[in-house]
Amino acid sequence: MARTASARTTTRKAVRPIAVGLVAVTAAIIGTLIYQSASSSATSPPRPGTAQPSLVTPRNGPLGAIAWPASGVSAAGISGIGVLPGPGASQPVPIASVAKVMTAYIILRDHPLGADEPGPPIVVQPGEAAVYPAQARNGDSLVPVTAGEQLTERQALEALLLPSADNMAWILARWDAGSQAAFTAQMNTTARRLGMTATHYTDPSGLSASTTSTAADQVRLGMAAMREPALAQIVALRSAVIPVAGVVRNTNTLLGQDGITGLKTGSDTAAGGCVLLAAWRQAWGHGTLIVAATFGQPGTMATMLPNALQSGHRLVLAAGRALAGQAHSTSAARKPESTRGPAATEPGQQQEAAGS
Repeated sequence: MARTASARTTTRKAVRPIAVGLVAVTAAIIGTLIYQSASSSATSPPRPGTAQPSLVTPRNGPLGAIAWPASGVSAAGISGIGVLPGPGASQPVPIASVAKVMTAYIILRDHPLGADEPGPPIVVQPGEAAVYPAQARNGDSLVPVTAGEQLTERQALEALLLPSADNMAWILARWDAGSQAAFTAQMNTTARRLGMTATHYTDPSGLSASTTSTAADQVRLGMAAMREPALAQIVALRSAVIPVAGVVRNTNTLLGQDGITGLKTGSDTAAGGCVLLAAWRQAWGHGTLIVAATFGQPGTMATMLPNALQSGHRLVLAAGRALAGQAHSTSAARKPESTRGPAATEPGQQQEAAGS
């Protein structure tokens, strides 16, 4: 409370000092209760799961208020506008399996795939298959593998990005760079090239809590990753078929909702619930990409990822509304008064279907 109402007491005649004190204290308490009641009725609390909206002013002009997730750290990005910092956007935190976006980005940079092209074969080494049982006992996120198994590059990336297989991150790192250490060095070099100055990768899977990044940095990566057609195509899949593992399903259950077409989820005890989402909106007559990141969402192991998905979904919607408002206001400002049309459609009503 900012202040309390002052109490004013009057008496017609002199009374003993103790009586005067009791009257003053009683009146002050009553005044305070009245002020509290008036204040609480005049100010409504923020919607559960969101912080108070904050204004964002990018270079194109005011974008409007965005309600950021109340927990963890968050940022958003809009193509043509840039990165929009939310609470803790520049604070390095563990990012769990969201780290696999960088792994996939480097694999496709080093081994580009055309549309629907399977890519070269990747052979699972005996040692990689032999450690699978121990990894499974540790509770790692995995896909079953056998010695000598062959996967195409595309299948390996599907196993990496959909069910979030840690062992596929390690196999891809070895295949690309010869070792996990050499590949991790590439991850950090690439991060600096993309302007991700507060990011530090220590493994290609994100399983290590020492792999840290910021919400703003991961938004930068998400914008770059979605410009890679094969990566954008894979993260939009709801399921895929992998040798030995069979059907695998995408942990991103938001695909197809409100234009969401990717990117990556993650969760563990160190990182909490994490999600990096990509969605498309129509603005200024063309498709505009929104990338939203929110990490460190609270909950149990069973609830932290659903909590992150819910917070990320709300953030995508909030950024979409702000974008629609700016696009409408700038378009209206450019038209003569007689030619201005009706208000912009709510962004949730303009969706692009995700791949499946």
